[in-house]
Amino acid sequence: MKAGVLHGKQNLIYEQVDRPVPGPEDVLIRVKFTGICGSDIPRVNGNAAHYYPIILGHEFSGEVVETGENVTTLKPGNRVAGAPLLPCMECAQCQNGDYALCSDYSFIGSRRDGSFAEYIVIPARNAIKFEDTIPFWKGAFFEPITVALHGIRRLDFKPGSSVAVLGVGNIGFFTMQWLKILGAGHVTVFDISDERLELAKRFGADECINTQDENFLELLVDENGGNRRFDFVYETAGNTTTIKLTFELVKKKGSVCLIGTPTREITFSIEEWEKLNRKEFTLTGSWMSYSKNFPGAEWKEAAKYIGSGDIQIDESLIFKIFPLSKIAEAFALFRTPGAVKGKVLIDSGK
Repeated sequence: MKAGVLHGKQNLIYEQVDRPVPGPEDVLIRVKFTGICGSDIPRVNGNAAHYYPIILGHEFSGEVVETGENVTTLKPGNRVAGAPLLPCMECAQCQNGDYALCSDYSFIGSRRDGSFAEYIVIPARNAIKFEDTIPFWKGAFFEPITVALHGIRRLDFKPGSSVAVLGVGNIGFFTMQWLKILGAGHVTVFDISDERLELAKRFGADECINTQDENFLELLVDENGGNRRFDFVYETAGNTTTIKLTFELVKKKGSVCLIGTPTREITFSIEEWEKLNRKEFTLTGSWMSYSKNFPGAEWKEAAKYIGSGDIQIDESLIFKIFPLSKIAEAFALFRTPGAVKGKVLIDSGK
């Protein structure tokens, strides 16, 4: 088969490799589409890969073409999305259903070969079946959609609450949609891009605020003319500024979840950190998208709500689609800051 194989920093080669063979508990999938994740970029354009050579890619969809002898839940022709985590299933965290916290996990597309290829083998339990009415390119969005839902559930979210979402990348965009589905009373989205904020408004955000306006906090006024703050705040960008902003935006006794992954050291002043004490708000993080009965309710609900159309995915979310043969060109785009304005997909069928 053909695959995009990473041999070193910025050395991504489209070449022929052996097609994998499924074991008794596995399925062989003909890959249709894979999304480029933010975590893939430093592995290709930097030095973050675990080893070389490796086939990256973990946000993928495809069609089952062969099943292992012990597989009864899937058959050839099924449309599936891939859940990329491979937990050990034996450690204390796995026994408790906290698979993302596994002490000895592997991961498709970073610790073993992934989906930037024509075919991939994964355990049958990692293949999430979806309806034929869902196109394959939408199936490549399953993983970020589940990450968003997992982050929401890290807090004791309550319908009718006021919510702030910081960052309107893919995770922020789907976090906003899940919150509306789950009954949020009012969702305010913050970003630095008017274009992304307009997209969020079109897909259901109640209020959109550009934080590049130095006076943006003055827009948050309650019915009594005081400072309006939020019951729940979800940070999805991993940016130092937005992480600190959560401390300002949350109400007293409110809750904050940091879903975004920071890429640099963060230092808080005493005044900034003291907000945590003085407001007595709850602060937690979120990691991946798995829960009891692996891979968990996040994946089942993603299939359900994508199928129903409640989770909206359309072409406006896609910046560009590259054939697998042009994968190196796709990653080269990310070397120019600001050049990519949406999701980049790799089409393994071309």
